[in-house]
Amino acid sequence: MPFSGTYRIQVRPDFPLPEAAKLADYLADLGASHMYTAPILTAAPGSEHGYDVVDHTQVSPALGGEQGRLELKAALEAAGLGLVVDIVPNHAGVAVPHANPTWWDVLKNGEQSPYAKFYDIDWSRGKILIPVLADEPDALDQLRVEDGELRYYDKRYPIAEGTGEGSPREVHERQNYELANWTRGDSEINYRRFFTITDLAGLRVEDPEVFEATHKEILRWVAEGSVQGLRVDHPDGLRDPGGYLEMLRAAAPDAWLVIEKILEPGEEMPDWPVAGTTGYDALSEVGGVFVDGTTEAFFDTLDHHLTGTTTTWENLVHDTKYAHATKQLAAENARLARLMPDEDTAPRALAELAACFPVYRTYMPFGSRHLAKARAEAGRRRPELIPCLDKLVARLRNPADELALRFQQYTGAVMAKGVEDTAFYRWTRFTARNEVGNDPSKFGVSPDEFHDLTEARHRRWPESMTTLSTHDTKRSEDVRARLAVLSELPGDWTEVVRRWVRTAPLSDPAMAHLVWQAAVGAWPISRERLHAYALKAAKEAGSATTWTTPDERFETQLKEMVDRIYDDPALHSEVAGFAQSITPPGWSNSLGQKLVQLAMPGVPDVYQGTELWDFSLVDPDNRRPVDFAERRELLSRIDDGWLPPVDATGAAKLLVTSRLLRLRKQRPELFTSYKPVYADGRTAEHVLAFDRGGVVAVATRLPVGLSRHGGWHDTTLTLDGHTWTEVFTNTTYGGNRLAVADILQTYPVALLVKE
Repeated sequence: MPFSGTYRIQVRPDFPLPEAAKLADYLADLGASHMYTAPILTAAPGSEHGYDVVDHTQVSPALGGEQGRLELKAALEAAGLGLVVDIVPNHAGVAVPHANPTWWDVLKNGEQSPYAKFYDIDWSRGKILIPVLADEPDALDQLRVEDGELRYYDKRYPIAEGTGEGSPREVHERQNYELANWTRGDSEINYRRFFTITDLAGLRVEDPEVFEATHKEILRWVAEGSVQGLRVDHPDGLRDPGGYLEMLRAAAPDAWLVIEKILEPGEEMPDWPVAGTTGYDALSEVGGVFVDGTTEAFFDTLDHHLTGTTTTWENLVHDTKYAHATKQLAAENARLARLMPDEDTAPRALAELAACFPVYRTYMPFGSRHLAKARAEAGRRRPELIPCLDKLVARLRNPADELALRFQQYTGAVMAKGVEDTAFYRWTRFTARNEVGNDPSKFGVSPDEFHDLTEARHRRWPESMTTLSTHDTKRSEDVRARLAVLSELPGDWTEVVRRWVRTAPLSDPAMAHLVWQAAVGAWPISRERLHAYALKAAKEAGSATTWTTPDERFETQLKEMVDRIYDDPALHSEVAGFAQSITPPGWSNSLGQKLVQLAMPGVPDVYQGTELWDFSLVDPDNRRPVDFAERRELLSRIDDGWLPPVDATGAAKLLVTSRLLRLRKQRPELFTSYKPVYADGRTAEHVLAFDRGGVVAVATRLPVGLSRHGGWHDTTLTLDGHTWTEVFTNTTYGGNRLAVADILQTYPVALLVKE
């Protein structure tokens, strides 16, 4: 069946496949063509996300097993829906060794294990380092031998044949692995991992045997017709993403393949055999066009006033990336440096080059310009490394060189950890733009730029996924839409936030600014949710406290700052009042974003729950249960003729979502081209519109500025003279010049269908 719109469901142990099956009729009514699920293979015990697969041969029993999958299959088929499944080729879960039979065998038998080739292990040190012991000198004394296994508290490890005699320490010494202090992980780990997570071990899916073993069950679902699409998680971690995708395409020739490839602004994707990305590029562009790009200087001034420092995004990113490249990813750096044994400066040159890399990775020889740019910047910053950098780059230009292959895996991890997981939490001048796939120094996107980028998407990747929210976004689409209003009110925001930081002080002013934006962006938000977000954000930023070395004094101060918002009546009233003042224009931005994303070229995805207002923050906040009964009831009322107001129910967003998804599914011929539509009149710059080939989407941008102008006045859209029906209100318009005030009388968005 054609892909017209997907709906992402976070299946998990408390919402397993049989529960997902009960949503099939609702998703069909909503207008989706396919359900899109989180990974469903067997994950580590207790996993709530599924990205730590331990058994590739079966559906997770915690999700309902094969019977649950068949229930979902039957329900989707009865509702006329297809299925897209998230798959994880890069890594497997190893936190609970006995749950992963291949990892257990590798630990037991070492390099002689038939599964040793499954994992990307550096055997030169002789043993696999397992950094799990407490940071105590007598940690090994806690080992015990029980039931033929070596145990450390609740953790279980295998004992190789013939090595089980003697004390637990003596038994441990004879194994193919070494249980080590947890602090040694970042510096000494000798297997490739997902970023810095030692519980996720890298797979060698480039090996045909490993590909077959890890994909056989998934491909069986595709072959039987119960799965029509695959979402590929983190291909940048693979040794050869292009080669892997060729293998996957050959094995699933008719499947819709989208990849979690994070493109930096202006970056092109190689011509791989896929439909496109998972949509972070579209997210960045759609969000940016609802930001007032003329106020950037105000936010620079405010940031300087709050923090007392001035730094550029480029310098901040360089420093956070270099820190990760040399500390948290020190083991990966050392493994690369061993491939340049005659160069004493190799570790520093590798880290500097990675810190200067402008994209996640290159795919030599494709993208060689990124390597050249990184080399130039690294040489500028560290001229003493130029001789080593030149030798390094000469080797990195050879796609067959082991150093080149591994370096490409290294830069992606450095980028993700340095930017997404650190710099995004330190660069807090305007967090509506701090999102995966975006450059926060790029304050906004002009309508002309948006149209150019969207036309390019239509030409090159017309079936790529588009999205506004995912399980990985730093804040939901509606939080970003509300925060975009601040770009129109820089003076108001400056006034209140300067007062708030004095009322509830924090020793890290950049973090304080982040928390204040989260508070007004997600308001009303419970104390517990804001506490959890603030603590996670501070640990990710790593400026005042970290995950590994927590600063209890700062964390107490942070908690007290958040508590003050709720316990100080005057402050609470002011925060609530300010949030309320930016909520209506935030609703306008939310509806505009949703309309544009659902109507633009690509296959739109709706993240669970976001068909109503959803003011979620970063994971795990965005994985909270969704009230589908409420959504069913509101959709039923809309279908009975209720025209919902733009208010706190969010039903107006449900109206926009359902009508657009249904139209794309029922009349795909209306969405076959892309042409910008420009308004005329004194407030024309507040219109974003485009024609998809029979349907015209019209959105309001910068609603505060529009209000200051007193409304639409004489602003018009010139169409081609046909009769047009507005989908949301079922109103008919005729003539070739339509007054924007008329078509946007009820909602700040419109969808006009040519009759």
